[in-house]
Amino acid sequence: MKYYQDKTVYEAALERIRFLYQEFDDVVVSFSGGKDSTVTLHMTLQVARELNRLPVKVVFLDQEAEWQTVIDYIRTVSQMPEVEMWWFQMPLKLFSSASSDSDWLQCWEEGKQWMRPREPNSIKVNRYNCDRFKELFKKISVVEWGEKRIAWVAGVRAEESPSRLIGLTQSATYKHVTWAQILDKGKEHFTFYPLYDWSYTDIWAAIHKNAWPYCKIYDEQYRYGMPTRQMRVSNLHHETSFVSLYYLQEIEKETWEKLCKRLPGVSTLGQLKDQAYACPEKLPFMFSSWREYRDHLIKYLIVNEKHREKFRRKFASMDKKYEHFPDPDQMLRRQIKTVLTNDYHFTQLDNYLANPILDGWRKWMNGKWHEKQSVNPLVKLAISKGQQPIPLPKMTQKAA
Repeated sequence: MKYYQDKTVYEAALERIRFLYQEFDDVVVSFSGGKDSTVTLHMTLQVARELNRLPVKVVFLDQEAEWQTVIDYIRTVSQMPEVEMWWFQMPLKLFSSASSDSDWLQCWEEGKQWMRPREPNSIKVNRYNCDRFKELFKKISVVEWGEKRIAWVAGVRAEESPSRLIGLTQSATYKHVTWAQILDKGKEHFTFYPLYDWSYTDIWAAIHKNAWPYCKIYDEQYRYGMPTRQMRVSNLHHETSFVSLYYLQEIEKETWEKLCKRLPGVSTLGQLKDQAYACPEKLPFMFSSWREYRDHLIKYLIVNEKHREKFRRKFASMDKKYEHFPDPDQMLRRQIKTVLTNDYHFTQLDNYLANPILDGWRKWMNGKWHEKQSVNPLVKLAISKGQQPIPLPKMTQKAA
């Protein structure tokens, strides 16, 4: 574990949660069943016991296309006497990366054959005037607890992506706290990330040292050889969890069969493992450049014209801004992967662009030299090619 002068990240996280209980009327845990939210829940329970603030509200947004092992674990958590479970199983519109012509999965859609029955005590009616996953947390918070000052806590860690690192460390969101996001400023509802500076190993150390129960899907994924950094419990058609499809058909065959019936395109992806969305190592022989290959994929792979236009505008803007990028093929291959995943929200691409190495090169190009940049591989590559700093153009065209 990391140490901060005289305390571990575990002790620091407990202090952060205590601070939230002192500042807010109530604390709500956003729960997925994963390892990070498991640690967040148990640490929140520990503080709530100390302060006599039990039970702890726990919110789980069930996206239907979930591992059955995760659902079994959620049921176990919901039965804990110190937990007040808010299990939502209502119609939601979710982005799907499993098919280029089926962009959305409407989970719990009336008239469809669901992957499993809904829970007897779950919340099934959407009275929040919202059907999008990300926006729904704010709506639930305001409708259910609008008269209180609410601190949500979630298991998000900066280690997981460069953009998270920047977002959780740059500027204060609530008082001195950087590790937070505003949910509703007027109502004083915020989401906090008390484990933001934890590492992957810190998470598992805390689980095992405290003998906390956790979702056993991780054991199954490990047993089947899934790389540890790819182990996820998120919904099975998300752009960051599609690798799970290959293992799903081995670990949970019944869930796999139900998902194939529920969502077109899943069956094909499941046969391809991590090559499903991988950019080829070598440029296909029929193309003269990676740029030509990228544009070909946009034209013939993306069915929705609106999405095709979003890709074209985004990449045209990037082509202009990164005209002097020292490794243009690397950039183009990232764009190709974005097309192959049908990620027209550009989640993975924006994470790549927020990478500290890329940021260091941008600063060097704009004349903002720093000693650390002398070891930046992109800066070293640029210098080896005889490039000189040139102020970069601003992104003038936004992809809607």
